[in-house]
Amino acid sequence: MFKKNFLEKIIDKDIKNGLPKNKLSFRFPPEPNGFLHLGHVKSIYLNYSLAIKYNCPFILRFDDTNPRNEETKFIKAIKKDINWLGFKWCKETYASDYFLELYKLAKKLILKGKAYVDSQKKKNIKEQRRTSYEVGIESPYRNRSKYENLELFKQMKNGSFKEGECVLRAKIDMNSPNINLRDPIMYRIINKKHYKTGNKWLIYPTYDWAHGQNDYLEQISHSLCTLEFQHKKPLYNWFISQIKSYGHILPKQYEFSRLNLNYSIMSKKKIHILIEKKIVENWDDPRLPTISGLRRRGVTPDAICQFIKEIGISKRENNLDIYLLEFYLKQNLAKIAEQVMVVFNPLTLKIENLNETKWLRFKDRNLPFSKEIYIESKDFIENKNDNFWRLSLGQKVRLKSAFIIKAKSIIKNKNGSIKYILCKRYKDKINYRNYKAKATLHWVSKKYSLPIKINLYGKLFNIKFPEKFKNFTDYINKKSIIKVNAYAENVLINANYKQKYQFIRNGYFCIDKKSTTKLINRNINRNINRNINRNLVRNLVRNLVFNQIISLKHK
Repeated sequence: MFKKNFLEKIIDKDIKNGLPKNKLSFRFPPEPNGFLHLGHVKSIYLNYSLAIKYNCPFILRFDDTNPRNEETKFIKAIKKDINWLGFKWCKETYASDYFLELYKLAKKLILKGKAYVDSQKKKNIKEQRRTSYEVGIESPYRNRSKYENLELFKQMKNGSFKEGECVLRAKIDMNSPNINLRDPIMYRIINKKHYKTGNKWLIYPTYDWAHGQNDYLEQISHSLCTLEFQHKKPLYNWFISQIKSYGHILPKQYEFSRLNLNYSIMSKKKIHILIEKKIVENWDDPRLPTISGLRRRGVTPDAICQFIKEIGISKRENNLDIYLLEFYLKQNLAKIAEQVMVVFNPLTLKIENLNETKWLRFKDRNLPFSKEIYIESKDFIENKNDNFWRLSLGQKVRLKSAFIIKAKSIIKNKNGSIKYILCKRYKDKINYRNYKAKATLHWVSKKYSLPIKINLYGKLFNIKFPEKFKNFTDYINKKSIIKVNAYAENVLINANYKQKYQFIRNGYFCIDKKSTTKLINRNINRNINRNINRNLVRNLVRNLVFNQIISLKHK
C-alpha cells in the first residue's frame, strides 16, 4: 500500500469530519501569460491524481484577470501541453466568465463597509503600507461613506476615470504584521482590450480578489498552491468569509513545495526575458524546462509523469537535479527508441579486399557495406596503446552487424592529416570466435550515408541557482547548445517526429521541427535499394536536424 502524502491525510480527515465526498472538487488555475513548465506539471499531477482517487471533478480554469499579458496563443499552448501529458479535465472555465459576479460581490463588500475607492497613486499606496515591522499609514480616502464609494466604483466601471487615478481596496487592517492584509487592491483600471471579453470591462479584478472568489463560485473544496502563497492564505480566507452564504462549502487553501530545478529557471517572467534578449529561441527552446521545450527536445510524457510521481508532495523546499528526470527518461527511451548508426566525427576506412557493396541485415532492414566506410575518429589511434582496444595498426575490431577488420596502413594528405585507413576485411562472418576482437565499433557506408545536423545540449546556466540573481542572464552557459554535422544510415531519410532514435554509442535523439523532411518523396525512399542515387539522397536530407534528448554518458 502506498504511503499517503500530507494532503491526502488532510482530505481524509475532512471527509471523516463531515465533508460529503461528492462535494470534493479540484482545479488547476494557470494564468494565460506564458507556457507551462515542469513546476506546473507538479500542480497538475497533484490535483488530477486527487480527482481520480476521490472520483470527483478536475477543472481547468484560466485565471485571465490581466489583459496586458494574456493571449489566446497561451490558452492553446496550455491545453495542448496538458493533453500531451495525458491529463483530462471535466470542465474548462475562465476567471473572466465570473467578471459580473465578482463585480457584484465587490459592491457587497462596499455596502458592508469592507471596501473603499482610493484616489491615490499606486506609488503612494505602496509607501503607506510600509513594512511588516512598521505601522501602516491609512489612506485619506479610507473613511469615505459606502454610498460615495459605491458611486465612485460605478464611475470606475463606466470609464469616468483614467488608468491609475483610483483603485478599489479592501478595508482590513493597516497595522497587520502581514502586509497582504494592509488594505489590498481589489480592482484597478486597465485601458486594454481583453482577449476574451473585448472592451466590455474597463476595470479588472486583481489576482488576489478573483482567485479565491472563483474557487468559492466553482465550489472548489481544496485550493492547492505552492508555498510562496502561504502568506496570502489569511487574505484568501478573509475574502471568502466576507462573501460566504449558507449552504456553500468554503474552499480551504493548502500549500506544498514548488519544484526547483538546478541550473535552470522556473519563472515565466524570466523565461520571457530570455526570449526578448534572444538568448533562447522561444518558449519551446529545447534548453528550457517548459513542457513545449521538453517535448521538442524529445522528452516523453511518461518520463515526466514518473519523475513528478517519484519526487512526491511535501512542504519541504528542495532543489532537484535533472539527472533524476534523465533516469526515468532513459528507462522509457530504451523501450521505444529505434537504433540507428550515426558517425559524428568521421574517419574514412577503405576496405582493400572489397570491390562491390555488400548488403547486410541490421535490425529489420538492409544495410549497405561499401568499400569506404566512416567510423568515429576517436575510435582510431595511430600509436598503439595497450589500454586502447579499438582500432589501431595491426589490431582487429568488429564492425557492428558486419565484419571483423584489421588496420594495415595509414594514408595521409600533404598537410599530414589522415586521408583514410587501409583495412583488411575478414570474410568469415560465421566463425567469429576464430578471430579475437576486443571492441565493436559502429559505422556507416560513406557512399550511402546521409548528412544530418545535430544539436547537442548542455545546462542552460553555469550556476546552480540562477533564479536567485537579478542579473541571471550573466550566467548563461555559452556552450548550452553545440551544433555539429554527422553522417547517418540512410534509413533516417524517413525519420518522423513521433519516433525516438538511439544513435548507437552516442545517445537518444529526435527530429527537430526545423527539419525539411516534408520535401522528401517518401514513395521513392521507403524501399532503399542498391541503385540509390547518392547525390539525390544528400540533397534531400541536408536539412535534417536532430535534437539530442539525452547522452548515454553521465555528464
